[in-house]
Parts: sequence; structure tokens; C-alpha cells
Amino acid sequence: MKMRLTAFLAFALLSVSVLSYGVNGSVFADNHNLLPVNISSNVSIIANGANVIISGTLKDYDPSALNAGAVTYVVKSPENNLVSIGQLIPNSNGSFEFSFIAGGQLWKLSGDYIVEVKYGGNTSELVLDYVGGELVVNTPPPPPPPPSTPTCTSNQQLVDGKCVDNIPPPPPPPPTCTSNQQLIDGECVDNEPPPPTCGPGTELVDGFCKVKQEPQCPTGYSMKDGLCVEEKGGCLIATAAYGTELAPQVQFLREVRDNTVLSTASGTAFMSGFNTIYYSFAPTVADWERENPMFQEAVRAFITPMLSTLSIMSLADNGSEVEVLGLGISVIALNLGMYIAAPALIGFKVHKHFKSRKEF
Repeated sequence: MKMRLTAFLAFALLSVSVLSYGVNGSVFADNHNLLPVNISSNVSIIANGANVIISGTLKDYDPSALNAGAVTYVVKSPENNLVSIGQLIPNSNGSFEFSFIAGGQLWKLSGDYIVEVKYGGNTSELVLDYVGGELVVNTPPPPPPPPSTPTCTSNQQLVDGKCVDNIPPPPPPPPTCTSNQQLIDGECVDNEPPPPTCGPGTELVDGFCKVKQEPQCPTGYSMKDGLCVEEKGGCLIATAAYGTELAPQVQFLREVRDNTVLSTASGTAFMSGFNTIYYSFAPTVADWERENPMFQEAVRAFITPMLSTLSIMSLADNGSEVEVLGLGISVIALNLGMYIAAPALIGFKVHKHFKSRKEF
């Protein structure tokens, strides 16, 4: 019985509350008794995630008035905590509208949430019954992003959203050259004048006809077949003995003579006197070698020891008078000993031996 009585009393209180809200609404609807700030809601009982729209009007609103300002609103929880706040400018006719979503971290308790709207010194309140529940927010899908516009280079243009290469301009026509010009790499270049014709005894040098000058050979050289050839500069006997000027032994003799002996004043003086004696018989000996192979072999064997002693000259520094003179005298003395003193001593010993045998 007690439970039924309690339920009945609760139902009666709820009915009285609803009727009181209805009476207030009918009173506010009376156009003759409008408040300075009138507000209404699209819903009176709201669930979690509901979109609440608040509409209102301002009585005798003049947008051109100096005191015309913005409408301020706040939403308070049953604990009198702020859950939403905002500000907006009313329309020219005094109407305004704003919305908010019921739900979130600040909407913790179910119960009456008060929407308080202020304009100037006037305030109007609206009570919303928040019943809570699971949050269901119908969020519209985001609009598709606008199509991106590609960035074209300087030689492209945008056609139907795509970069298309520009059509290259036609090449310019080739230039027209005169009779004394020719086209080279797209440009007219003057033809080179024909070379002058030189008369007899002259030759063309740097585009000019000049008198021919016979080449002058330096001292010790003579002209042969248009070339300066060294006079009596060859190792005739050694060349004939080894068959060619390119033989290593012949090249060695030339190097000793040109790079070592002739690099000093004393060596040059020695070679001047030596050539006078050497070339007086060398051509004849060379001819005998070419005509008689046996004699050629004998000469080759005869000059081999001398070539060995000349290797001593390679120890001298080029241009050193003292070293070239000292080593040169040593080589000459060594060759005199091998080719003159040694055979004479051997002959003397043999003669003495045979003479002693005859005495016995």
C-alpha cells in the first residue's frame, strides 16, 4: 500500500509540473504580454546527444540604437555548473537562434538544465529535462575535399585539370645567304678567300707569298735530301761491325760521346782532334767490314774490350770537367795498356823465350 501511495503522489507531482509549464507557455504566447526577451526550444525533454535548438525574439529591438549589442546565453547543470556558453548578434527584426549538443563530459547528471539568455539588463530562462542515456550523435559525413589543382611548369598549361605541354612554335626559316657566304649551323658565314697563287721561287707562308729560303744547317752539319745531316758524326767502324746504327753497342757509343764527352770543353777539344784522325781511316775500314764477314767478326771482337772500358765514362756527371777529364785519361790509359802495352809485353816475353832456347 505504501509503495502504491508513493507512486501515486509522484505521478500527481509530475502532472502538476507539466500543467504549470503549459500555463506559462500560454501566458508567454500572449502577444500583449511579451517579455523583453522571449525564448523557446525545439524539445523540452532531451536525451544524450540530442541537438537542442533555442529560438528567441527581442521586444522593441532597434539595431541602429547605440545600446544595441549581442545576445549572451549560458547553460547550467543541476549543480549550477556551466556546461555551455556563447554569444551572437540578433537579426535586424530582433530574432535569434543558437544550438548545442546535449552530452559530453560536462553533462554528468540527469535532471533540469537551465538555459539563461541575457540581452542588456533583461534575462529569460528555459528549463530542459535531461534524461541522459547513451551518447548517439549523428555527425554528418565531412564534405569531400576539393579537387587539387596541379601546378604546371612554364612550358605547360592547365587543360581539364591536367597539365598539358604547350605546342612548341615552329622553327624560324633558315636565313638566306649571299653568293660569298655559306650556311653553317644556321648562320651565314663569309667564305674564305682563295689562297693566292705564288710564282716560281716563292712559297705561301701565313697567307703571303715569300721568297724561298734554303735552310741553313748549323756548324758540323750539311744539307742532304733537304735535311741537315751531321758531318762525320757516325760511328762508322762500330756500325759496320754490328750491321746497324740501332745496335745497342752503337747507341752506347753515341750516348757516351754526346752526353758525357761533348758536355765539357776539354771533351769537345778532344773529340775535335780525335775525329780528324778517326775519319781519315774509318770509312775504308767500314768498307772492308761490309765486304769481308770474317774481317767484320774480327773487328767486332777487337772493339769489344774497348766498349767495356768506355762504360767507366758513365760514372762522370754531365758537364763536370774534372770527372770527364780524369775518367777519360783513365780509359785512354786502360786501352793503351790493353791494345799496346799488353801485346808488346807478350811479344817481348815470347821473343826472349825463343832466344834463350837457341842459346842452349
